[in-house]
Amino acid sequence: MNFLAPLYLLAGLAAAVPLLLHLWRRRTLARRDFPATRYLERAEREHSRSLRVSNLLLMVLRVLLVLAIAAAAARPIAGVAGVGHAPVALAIVLDNSLSTTAVRDGIAEFMRLRDAVRGALAQATSADRLWLVTADGRVRAGSASQLLDELAATQPLADGGDLSRALVIADGLVAGAELPARLLAIATDAQRSAWSAAIRTSRPLQLFAPDAPAPPNRSIVALAASPARWSPAGAVDAGIRSPDSVPVRLSIDDRTIARTIAPGSGPLTLRAMATERGWHALRLDLPPDAYVADDQRYAAVWIGDAPAGITRPSAGPFVEAAIATLTSAGTLARDPRTPVTVGAAQDVDALPALLTAPVNPLDIGAANRTLVRLGIPWRFGAAVSGRWTVRGGLADGALVQQRYELQRTGGRSDTVSTAGDAPWIVAGERWVLVASPLDPAATNLPVRAQFLPWLADALIARAAAAPGDLRAPLARSPRSLLHLPDAADSLEAPDGIVTPVTAGTRLPGARGVWFVRTRGRRTGAVVVQADSAENSLDRFTAATLAARLSSHGNATGNASRWAASVYAGGRARPLLLPLLVIASLLLLAEMFVVRPTRTTVP
Repeated sequence: MNFLAPLYLLAGLAAAVPLLLHLWRRRTLARRDFPATRYLERAEREHSRSLRVSNLLLMVLRVLLVLAIAAAAARPIAGVAGVGHAPVALAIVLDNSLSTTAVRDGIAEFMRLRDAVRGALAQATSADRLWLVTADGRVRAGSASQLLDELAATQPLADGGDLSRALVIADGLVAGAELPARLLAIATDAQRSAWSAAIRTSRPLQLFAPDAPAPPNRSIVALAASPARWSPAGAVDAGIRSPDSVPVRLSIDDRTIARTIAPGSGPLTLRAMATERGWHALRLDLPPDAYVADDQRYAAVWIGDAPAGITRPSAGPFVEAAIATLTSAGTLARDPRTPVTVGAAQDVDALPALLTAPVNPLDIGAANRTLVRLGIPWRFGAAVSGRWTVRGGLADGALVQQRYELQRTGGRSDTVSTAGDAPWIVAGERWVLVASPLDPAATNLPVRAQFLPWLADALIARAAAAPGDLRAPLARSPRSLLHLPDAADSLEAPDGIVTPVTAGTRLPGARGVWFVRTRGRRTGAVVVQADSAENSLDRFTAATLAARLSSHGNATGNASRWAASVYAGGRARPLLLPLLVIASLLLLAEMFVVRPTRTTVP
């Protein structure tokens, strides 16, 4: 038994008053005999026994009356045996994250969780106030029959959702309810990555989690085109998690272009060549297992003809050697009809171009005039010397000893790399600008291993990209907000359906590659898939997870037991009315005891 206002129990001390009065009346006083009252002695002796019983009963009734009123004021609540429950405010969180699609013994975990919630809702009454909250934070409110219909229409998400946020939402819903019993319940697969952060609910939590281990699983945890633009050959870098070797298949637009056997967990590189041009979808497949959601992973790639690198003498010998190497390898073309000019800014006459700072400070004026003429919104400022580490982009980790301050004059551009928190490499549409000469006296980038990949990316992915094209695919999760380039006007779904969009739009909850379109042309790609953390099916036990989520409550792996325990808090009924009825009966009994009686005197 619990009391909502336990301080009122102190009023029960008033029960001592009738007892004290009874004891006071029993005191023996001085007696004097009056002849006129001697005839009463006989009657008193006959009725003394009944008077003592009456007084004792009156004292007991008054003590019980005071105790009943004090207990009623303290508002006691106690469990009441029987069928059903008192009206409750109940919020149930249903885990419909992607991991619940894992199959165990031929049944998806989501079906087990949904059946458990259905069993709990079936025990609700019309007096209950109910909510159903799913992993994406969506709230459904209504009667039990309405929520059962909503439950039947609920399907697993394409990503992990946010179960911690869903539980906080559910906790807040019941906290604002007016019913005295506010209950919270959750049905989840207890995936560790979904509950990485421990949270605390403000009320007892009834938790259901399957009491069986997760099924064995192979997964693809990473996939990306390398480089992001093929010309036309390239590769994909993948991450595989598997206890043993497993066959993999790489497809472009559902056409297989490579197969191999992955030796097990670890990185994997597949090289391929494609005849297609433009933006295309890549997909890597594993043989399906108990959790098919991570047996496919997506990437996007731009395929086209490589540009030719044309160097000016001011580019320096290291750049000339690197251009020759990339051309010999086929990464850059030999065709001079598709040139990207590389040189100091004052020697570049047209875009696309990779522009560097001049070696001679006297050429800064000419270099800045070239930047104005080409429409590049940056200018070279003062020359500075020091020692800075490059951060960002493929040049990350390089050292800079000499550079010029870059001053922005407006317009749209990206800061690719910084040196000493100042812009060092900036890029825009069909141009890349470096704040130092590409010479070992100014920076060690030309003698580092990443110089060739950096130069190829700068020429192919940045400088040679068509106007309005995205340089690389965008990676987003399902249902996330997508900010598109201003010129983009539509999205092409994986099934080919084109939908008009604005600059900011919310992605549908489906995985795959969506293409950004501008005036009927593919100008980029958005790769939509769940976070790789959703691939891990490692689980907490029900008891361990319950301890992380609530300081009190129950946890079970039995669906029927959980459905029965959800309303346990609703079986604690208030005893105010029964105590008031008892107090009223005690008053009536007191009136009966103290009523006047007629005494016959012989």
